[in-house]
Amino acid sequence: MARPDLPQHRPWLERPPDRLLGRGHPAGDFLEAYDWKVLEEAPGRLHLDVHVAPAVRNPLGQVFGGFAPTYVDLVALFTVRASLPRDDDALKEVLATANMRVDYMEPLVGPRFRIESECVKQRGRSHWVETRFLQDGELALFALTTLRAIPRPGRDDSSK
Repeated sequence: MARPDLPQHRPWLERPPDRLLGRGHPAGDFLEAYDWKVLEEAPGRLHLDVHVAPAVRNPLGQVFGGFAPTYVDLVALFTVRASLPRDDDALKEVLATANMRVDYMEPLVGPRFRIESECVKQRGRSHWVETRFLQDGELALFALTTLRAIPRPGRDDSSK
């Protein structure tokens, strides 16, 4: 039975086995995440081979600092989702970013880099995710993101 509080068609969930998501996700399409290669996916862990999308480059050809958190946010969300079953029941809640800290260590110039992301703590509805960007084996960015699961609009989950 279709649920009125969920989009009826989420094309980004239709993905090849070695990809994070398909086309149709607003942030994913902007970052061209449909072309990212999943190197490892386990509960609470993702390792990805990622490219620098042309739209996020600064005049020097590096990832513009303001766009790096967009990568972090999307990857953190999918890292938590990697711990959940892949069915509509798992989508009773949405994940909202409550906090994000990003430390920049090296410029990301691409054309490719690795992202390693791991859930380091889950307590109640809160999830803490560490994300690392590696350029040529060097740590270029470290982020810690706090995500909170909240009921989807229209759902009555006041008992939690």
